[in-house]
Amino acid sequence: MPAPVWSVDPRTGKQREQVAVEATAEDVDRVVRAAHAARGTLADRTVRAALLRTAAELLEAETEKLVATADAETALGTARLTGELGRTTYQLRAFADLVDDGGYLDVRIDHADPTLAPPRPDLRRYKVPLGVVAVYSASNFPLAFSVPGGDTASALAAGCPVVVKAHPDHPATSELAAAALRAAAERVGLPADVVGLVHGFEAGVALVRHELVAAAGFTGSIRGGRALFDAAAARPRPIPFHGELGSLNPVVVTAAAADERAEQIGAGLAASMTLGTGQFCVKPGLVLAPAGESGDRLVASLAEAVDATADGVLLDSRMRDAFVAGARERAELPGVEAPVPPGPGGEHTVSAGFLTVPAARLAEGGPYDLLLEECFGPVTVIARYTDDSEVGAALGRLAGNLTATVQLGADECAGTDAAGRGARLLADLTPLAGRLLVNGWPTGVAVAPAQHHGGPYPATTSTSTSVGGTAIERWLRPVVYQDTPDALLPEELREANPQGLPRQVDGAREDGCQAVQGWAGA
Repeated sequence: MPAPVWSVDPRTGKQREQVAVEATAEDVDRVVRAAHAARGTLADRTVRAALLRTAAELLEAETEKLVATADAETALGTARLTGELGRTTYQLRAFADLVDDGGYLDVRIDHADPTLAPPRPDLRRYKVPLGVVAVYSASNFPLAFSVPGGDTASALAAGCPVVVKAHPDHPATSELAAAALRAAAERVGLPADVVGLVHGFEAGVALVRHELVAAAGFTGSIRGGRALFDAAAARPRPIPFHGELGSLNPVVVTAAAADERAEQIGAGLAASMTLGTGQFCVKPGLVLAPAGESGDRLVASLAEAVDATADGVLLDSRMRDAFVAGARERAELPGVEAPVPPGPGGEHTVSAGFLTVPAARLAEGGPYDLLLEECFGPVTVIARYTDDSEVGAALGRLAGNLTATVQLGADECAGTDAAGRGARLLADLTPLAGRLLVNGWPTGVAVAPAQHHGGPYPATTSTSTSVGGTAIERWLRPVVYQDTPDALLPEELREANPQGLPRQVDGAREDGCQAVQGWAGA
């Protein structure tokens, strides 16, 4: 008999309600086949854009219920979740604008030229949707990175039906969001099956292995994501797996920056590392700060701000237990100190804190490698360095990250410091991360055309982004038509350009319509 799926309140640990039952292999097969059968209905770009905008409207109409349910399941708070819902609906509308524009199709036409050696045939290239996309919801963003989130929005924008594997931490929220998306599909004349939802661990495994699933998007842990990534690669026909797995998000504070504004940096770090009870994927988890008086002032400022932070609830008891154990194990390493000890708060809460360690220890490897692994929750590690060689040695031990941050002094920002430290640090950090920040903090990922939310493994398993307009590229593949009669070409590639698409013809850019104007920060 299928196992029940319960909605659980992390503030009390008690079950709220049974939401569904875990999907069997037969259930997964039925949902995927229904999505696959509906894929042709998404061919019309106008209808897809209408679907995305209607989904945003229906989600907004359910704001009160969605936010209340998500808060009851995640303890993230109504203010945070209301903002997240706004980000989610903004994202849906921005992808609708992208679909209307059509530039993402990357239409390129090279007319035949018999004078070349060898002669060139007529070539016409654009991008087509892959097919059914499996989306794996994130625990820490029950809306923006889950059922109605960026993976789903970008896949639908590309013309791909979606089957979402709900996260067990917010199944009721997932059901509400899926119902809104399916209702939106029906309202614009599409079958509801362009969006499907399944629950359960085994369902997630069956989903990535299903022969009709053409690609997958995942946000979660390294362990879970790597297992699914390997399963996707081991299929008889491997599929693209775009996974966001884990990130330490290092920060380097120069001595000049600490001299100029140690207290400001300490307070900013505290706000960033405790935001959302430390459950952001871009939380700064390692900070290289100078030894000496200015570094001491930074640590004192951080300690004051973190010590004043109220205890918080993590997304579930498993994460709480892992945080408590992980913080304790790190704090017990020789040479590690805890000016503000992270760990358990009340029965269902945790206390924010941070650890300090001489940066030279990080180069030793062995047990100190633990300090270079993400610890999910409100904790960061401050590694005190005495010279630039210790910074370089520490950075040399890091794996891939979503972000890397430098806090620079005024002369370093202007490029007028004699050592050229600012430019050198950015060059050293570029191979390590997908987004580089100067004098800011990584928490908060703006939804914008230029955004990149990804990075070298294990931050992500591909070079793509899961945030911003180019996220749509994950679900498309290029196709070229050679010497094809105009009447037989897809409409997007015909000579007359009946859809008014922006395109490149014989190397020259032709803009068929206005550029997308949306994608402000969210």
